[in-house]
Amino acid sequence: MEEALPIRKIIHVDMDAFYASVEQLDNPELRGKAIAVGGSSKRGVVAAASYEARKFGVRSAMSSVLAKKMCPHLIFVKSNFDRYRELSQRIRNIFFEYTDLVEPLSLDEAYLDVTENKKGNPSATLIAQEIRQKIKEKTSLNASAGISTNKFIAKVASDINKPNGQKTVPPEAVLGFLENLEIKKFYGVGKVTKEKMYRHGIFTGKDLKAKPLEYLQEHFGKSGSYYYHVVRGIHNSAVKPTRTRKSLAAERTFSENISSEVYMLERLETIAEEVERRLTKNNVAGKTITLKIKYSDFTLQTRSKTLPFYISSKSLMLDAVKDLLFQEKMKNSVRLLGISLSNLNNEKKEQQPEPEESIDVQLKFDF
Repeated sequence: MEEALPIRKIIHVDMDAFYASVEQLDNPELRGKAIAVGGSSKRGVVAAASYEARKFGVRSAMSSVLAKKMCPHLIFVKSNFDRYRELSQRIRNIFFEYTDLVEPLSLDEAYLDVTENKKGNPSATLIAQEIRQKIKEKTSLNASAGISTNKFIAKVASDINKPNGQKTVPPEAVLGFLENLEIKKFYGVGKVTKEKMYRHGIFTGKDLKAKPLEYLQEHFGKSGSYYYHVVRGIHNSAVKPTRTRKSLAAERTFSENISSEVYMLERLETIAEEVERRLTKNNVAGKTITLKIKYSDFTLQTRSKTLPFYISSKSLMLDAVKDLLFQEKMKNSVRLLGISLSNLNNEKKEQQPEPEESIDVQLKFDF
């Protein structure tokens, strides 16, 4: 008799409007008001928005100018990352009270594998409730959580009852949950992919599930296999306590648009110095170098090349970046330049999901 595959209990904890909530916590006069963390200048970008601001459509990564148009009474607050890191560490310490299998995604979210946990609690749902309560008690901040059989579903579920809520998707409910889910809520489906899905008649998980693997691979490339499997509840990526860094990058937004390639090379030299510093700090090197260009009309372009050897020095990066810069003529003046190095020498091949690992074997799992 073939041994059953191990079943996991995964929690995704996501702090609610973390940066903005910390600012409202530390500055009582900001509570209940529409605030944005970030710069208010014409070049500024919103790093985080309070829920009061989100009601007006203000979102992270939005330009400050647009945010102010959407919400004229918006209050801009300067970021304080030392404070965010301090609270993030306090929250992370709570996670470690339950499990050592904690995979931080950023300062404000993390995956936890509580299949076997330090409290001996068989219910991932109750553990998530306890964690959220402790976070509230120790930081006065609200957290939301998603609980399910894998990281993908837990991540999606954590958004369902935000803010200050949680959603459990037990094994027997997974397939129905995914079939009824709007495709735009699938983790990994961004704005561009969403529109492409719509053009192919894919609006829900059920629509996605109806498409054969070959069809999805033909129209969505390598991601097609990912979509095919996750809609069937198959996502075998384990919670990794130490996440492997995939790339290192640095970028700069300029106070004035630049059109001279000579000036661009000067800026790129400074950016390359920063990338070199980060590579040295992390003791890694990479083969694939990417030049990121954001034009004055906000269109974004990336140009990449993969070298036959690993590099980490500024001079070698600049040699490659020069080739990329002069690869084609600039279509407009430039407001941002960035350099990233990927295909690092710390990477390991992740196992691909196997179709036979069906969710059906999990139906009797206690959540």
